[in-house]
Parts: sequence; structure tokens; C-alpha cells
Amino acid sequence: MLGLQALFFYIFAFIAVGSALMVVFSRSPVHSVLFLILTFVAAAGLFLLTGAEYLALLLIVVYVGAVAVLFLFVVMMLDVDFKELKRGALNYAPVGAIIGLVVFAELVIAVSGNYYTPGPSIVTAMPTPPIDQVTNIEALGHVLYTRYILLFQLAGLILFVAMVGAIVLTLRHSAKTRRQSIPQQVARNPATAIEIRKVKSGQGI
Repeated sequence: MLGLQALFFYIFAFIAVGSALMVVFSRSPVHSVLFLILTFVAAAGLFLLTGAEYLALLLIVVYVGAVAVLFLFVVMMLDVDFKELKRGALNYAPVGAIIGLVVFAELVIAVSGNYYTPGPSIVTAMPTPPIDQVTNIEALGHVLYTRYILLFQLAGLILFVAMVGAIVLTLRHSAKTRRQSIPQQVARNPATAIEIRKVKSGQGI
């Protein structure tokens, strides 16, 4: 059983790393988003192997089902000329190299955990229940909807504002589109709403 779990771990890890590299090196932005979705699915498989089913479902439902699909729609609707944007990419290579070195240093510090050993918190807002009595989803729900409820609501508000901004930015007005005018509809009366025409027998309007 352990060998089978290790086999699936290496399969999901290989798919995740390969698709993540294809997100960066793919020429088409649409293909990059599709590879990003594959990366999320592989990461969800890794979370399932470690017993974190809540994070796996979160990746599938939220990131794959909403965020990645939204990225795909935005990329297809904006129709950005990425070839024109990539022409000046070499001008930002030094800044990108510095940021890459900083991220690499952070990863090295995170992997070598001997240098960073934080102690337990002195003040605890609420007691932590025993691990064998609650599931992962129940424990996260207790923390998320009690201690971090305001931050959770604020995150939802930020996502709502981002959605409205994306709609406003991609909205294109057309002269042929017939739009609704609420004041004009409210101000209508029977004289302007009804037009009576006398049509002779056997003839149309």
C-alpha cells in the first residue's frame, strides 16, 4: 500500500512540475491557462495523498472551477497581443533575476527548517480540540468562521469588486444595441405608449 501511494505521489508531482513549467514557457496564453488548471488538479491529488481533503476540494472547486476559468475567459475576451508585450521583456530581466534570487533564498530557508523553529504561541484565543476527535474540514471551519470571519468576508468583498471591475473593463458599447431607459419608461403615458392606426380592409400597415 505504501509503494502504491509513493507511485501516485511521484506521478502527481511529475505532472505538477511539468505543467507548471509549461505555464511559463507556453507561447499561447490560452495553453498557459489550461496547463495551470492541470497543475491545480495534480496539486489536489497530492493533497489527497497527504490526507488534506479540504485543500484538495478547495483547489478543484475554487481554483479550477472559478479562478482558472475566469482567467481563461479574461484572456480570450481581452485579445491582448502578447507578442508585442514580450518584445520589451528583456529590459526587466535584471529585476526579475533579483526577485528570483529572493524567492529561491526563501525556499532554501523554508526547506532547511533547522534555522527557523518558531515557538508555540503564548496566548491562545481558543482551545484546540484533539486531532482524533475532529476532521480537517471541521477544524478549519471552526477557525475560519470564528477567529477569521471578518477577513473571510473581506476576501469575498475583494473578489466581488474584482469581478465587477473585470466586467466594466471588458464591456464594449455598440451603437446598434438597444438599451433600457428607466426614466423614459416611467414617464410614459397612454398617449405616447399607444399608437392607433386605421388600416383599410385587405391592406397592411
